[in-house]
Amino acid sequence: MMKFWKKALLTVAALTLGTSAGISSIHAASSAVNSELKNKGELTIGLEGTYSPYSYRKNNKLTGFEVDLGKAVAKKMGLKAKFVPTKWDSLVAGLGSGKYDVVMNNITQTPERAKQYNFSTPYIKSRFALIVPADSKIKSLKDIKGKKVVAGTGTNNADIAKKFGAKLVPNGDFASAVGMIKQGRADAEINSREAWYAYSKKNSTKGLKMIDVSSEQKPAKISALFNKKDTAIQSSYNKALKELQQDGTVKKLSEKYFGADITE
Repeated sequence: MMKFWKKALLTVAALTLGTSAGISSIHAASSAVNSELKNKGELTIGLEGTYSPYSYRKNNKLTGFEVDLGKAVAKKMGLKAKFVPTKWDSLVAGLGSGKYDVVMNNITQTPERAKQYNFSTPYIKSRFALIVPADSKIKSLKDIKGKKVVAGTGTNNADIAKKFGAKLVPNGDFASAVGMIKQGRADAEINSREAWYAYSKKNSTKGLKMIDVSSEQKPAKISALFNKKDTAIQSSYNKALKELQQDGTVKKLSEKYFGADITE
């Protein structure tokens, strides 16, 4: 009988030790992430909050594709999402200065950004578009040479405008950029096709047209952006994102906010 109880106690001890070891390894990973976070237990996310359907305000509440995705990723990471709306001009710089842990704002992977920051696995592919007056003679990117083209400073859109020889008119706000075209202050705007679709759902596009330039410019791989030193956050984020991609969450959010699956 004593042998039985001794064996049972040893089995319980072994199981307890195994469970403790499992817990401590989880705590080790969590502590590695927490040591890099701006605030323990919180994933602080920088975004514009004025760029529908990625992030915007509805009834004064922050919502959008990257808001919902940010919340879902943070939850998978065992963290609470905290959003810090920031103007585009200082958004990426705010990551470098430690204002937040990650930027989720329709950020394109570029060699220039890769020198200073790390990317997550891409979660959507964004297609470029030209927004022009309905009677414009501009038919493609080749036609914007010497034309006044609106694009946000430091964006891929601005890079494309320069690449095709346009005169860059800096403006990162989609709606006011469209207003500039309506008023004749600019010849075109380069932005994402998805942003145009979202804008046209709520606003009149009379006198305007959108030209999909996917045949001239490959879709942009959109990813979250991290500081180089925050490798534990990046790794944990990617693991969480992978699970959300596999269970169909990212696809559902894409269809909800863009009206199509733009994850591929």
